[in-house]
Amino acid sequence: MGIGKEPGTKAAGRETDGPEESGPERTWPVARGLVPERGPRRTLALAFFVNMVGSGLYMTGAALFFTRSVGLSVAHVGLGMGAAALIGLLAGIPVGRIADLRGARETYLVTLAAQAVGMAALLFVHTFWLFVVVICVTQLANSASVAARGPLIRGFAGQHSTAYRSYLRAAGNLAGSCGALAAGVVVQLDTRAAYAALILGNALTFVASAVVISRLPHLAPVPAPPLSGRWIALKDRPFMAVTLLDGIMSIQGHVLVFALPLWIVGHSDAPRWLVGVSAVLNTLMVVALQVRAGRGVDSSSAAIRAVRRSGPAFLLGMAAIAVTGDLPAVPAAVLILVGVAAHTIGELWHEAASLELSFALTPEHAQGQYSGLFGMGHGLGSALAPSLLGLLCITWGAPGWLVMGGIFVAVGLVMPYAVRWAERAGGAT
Repeated sequence: MGIGKEPGTKAAGRETDGPEESGPERTWPVARGLVPERGPRRTLALAFFVNMVGSGLYMTGAALFFTRSVGLSVAHVGLGMGAAALIGLLAGIPVGRIADLRGARETYLVTLAAQAVGMAALLFVHTFWLFVVVICVTQLANSASVAARGPLIRGFAGQHSTAYRSYLRAAGNLAGSCGALAAGVVVQLDTRAAYAALILGNALTFVASAVVISRLPHLAPVPAPPLSGRWIALKDRPFMAVTLLDGIMSIQGHVLVFALPLWIVGHSDAPRWLVGVSAVLNTLMVVALQVRAGRGVDSSSAAIRAVRRSGPAFLLGMAAIAVTGDLPAVPAAVLILVGVAAHTIGELWHEAASLELSFALTPEHAQGQYSGLFGMGHGLGSALAPSLLGLLCITWGAPGWLVMGGIFVAVGLVMPYAVRWAERAGGAT
């Protein structure tokens, strides 16, 4: 991988946090792990929380905004958003490289500003082609933002980087749920003004996040080793293999939000309100358990064990859901909740492993590039998920759920070989 040091190690002088709160000054929320200690980690977590509130708001209400307020057809919305997802993949690596060379904080601020402008521009969309242009711009800015945020997290995470990354994910889920609740009010009102407020609210969260990020100190770029090359991420075939496998595994994130609601409503006798209950159960488990699940996943070896365990958990959860098609309402509801719980346990393990691998196998001087590449894997998984899950889980039915679960098991079994390949390539260079 062109790395002059072992994967996952930290360069000297990268500790940028101030002194941690300790002794009598250590407040109860800090001691209980509810908020990070005072300093850059708390600032970055606050900015991320605000950003994810906006994401939850937008993701829950965007489709209805485009159909009910703008007046686009469902087919046009799906086509435009699918095209934007694919085009957005192009931004991650080049913007990540800019963050590596010019500074992650400043690059991230630019991407947040671009997201705010792009989101606000949606208020002026009234035609399909204008919608496609604006939604592609916003998706490009989103992918760029994710790539720029990677070096920030690595630079400020400090000695407890695994726990901090898990904390960010748990906080992000909580924030997204808050945004989704607010979007529920908008959907209930179902007016142009309400939908416009939803879009403007999301745009303002980017502005607020940028204000918070501006309080962070400058994070100096890490000098690249001699002869490391410009686009080393694109030449790193072992890491690309890990990225591809993780992208396939990331399809699991769409099972409970895409396939399960369609299954409950159209293929089972379970009550429809179970859709909301399942989402709440998943969110509560992630918020409560993600930090604990990621606590021991602090090396590539630990990540391998976690991702290997996640496959059987997904298979168990999907098998429980698959058998509910011919069951009465009560046992079907019980088994669906069991399936959601099992699937969420797999999700906790996979996310902890994914977060660790995205940092442990990455050279510190090229974190932005590699974050952009790793994000492409998740982006491809997101683009593939609706069609694949629709074909297997909904069209095929119960056997398709089992096949999809088997795919996750297979990826978990193959991943260790790809990770070891990446480690050997890194150690050899």
